Amino acid sequence: MNHKVLRWIVTRRLVVGVVALMCAAACAPAPSEMPDEVPPLTIVFVHGAWGGGWQFHKVQPLLEEAGHIVYRPTMTGLGERVHLAGPEVGLSTHIEDIVNVLRFEDLREVVLVGHSYGGMVIAGVADRVPDRIGRMVYFDAIVPKDGESVMILFGEGIDGMATAGGGGAEPWQLVPRWVAPGKPPPVDVPQPVLTFTEPIVLDNPEAARIPTAFLLTVEAGKETDLFDVFAGRARNRGWDVVIMEGGHNPHWFQPEAFVDVLLQVVNEENGPD
Repeated sequence: MNHKVLRWIVTRRLVVGVVALMCAAACAPAPSEMPDEVPPLTIVFVHGAWGGGWQFHKVQPLLEEAGHIVYRPTMTGLGERVHLAGPEVGLSTHIEDIVNVLRFEDLREVVLVGHSYGGMVIAGVADRVPDRIGRMVYFDAIVPKDGESVMILFGEGIDGMATAGGGGAEPWQLVPRWVAPGKPPPVDVPQPVLTFTEPIVLDNPEAARIPTAFLLTVEAGKETDLFDVFAGRARNRGWDVVIMEGGHNPHWFQPEAFVDVLLQVVNEENGPD
């Protein structure tokens, strides 16, 4: 091949390559236009009364598919740890359970989610180890004040939900009325009475600095909920309050919808009232 022709072909290919690179650079989105990557969250679920970590096993894979890390511990004397129940198991035991999960797993910047009775527990955990918590979510949960207990807050209302002893349970156990005898696991189990009667101690001002939100569930056709009073406390404290249509246990009956709302609550700085 003629040297002049060869030189022309090489030069042409170089020019075409340079033009292509310039076009690619011009068409690429500016740094400010690139989507922000949402860092993975470490979410610790604290279950409610009579329950266990098993209640959140439907939402765990959904969150993990989105890249998040999930812990769903079961507190002493409940769920698969029901064999450890005893009259000495109280609210402070359950607080210690979750504190130790954070310490022994060396978890930091966690999203701590407490459901129902679990609100009592996460309040105590925040008082103990606020430096390990990045955000808190009270999910249809109790928001206690210092010195309060479940029994103080609900009083005779507990009688409508459980009975002390009976059906093979001990007098120091509260048996949920909705569980049919002989129903196989996973199932709600009797809970030590001391977890309901022991007052909580809240005296660490650092806990109040943790960003916190309240997720209230309200059934379709209803305007209020048993936990609406605690949503009121949340508003008074300046927390975000998000309302989800559904029953008290959407993590079990509406797992996909629950995950969507939970991530909205966690990721938005100002959730809707």
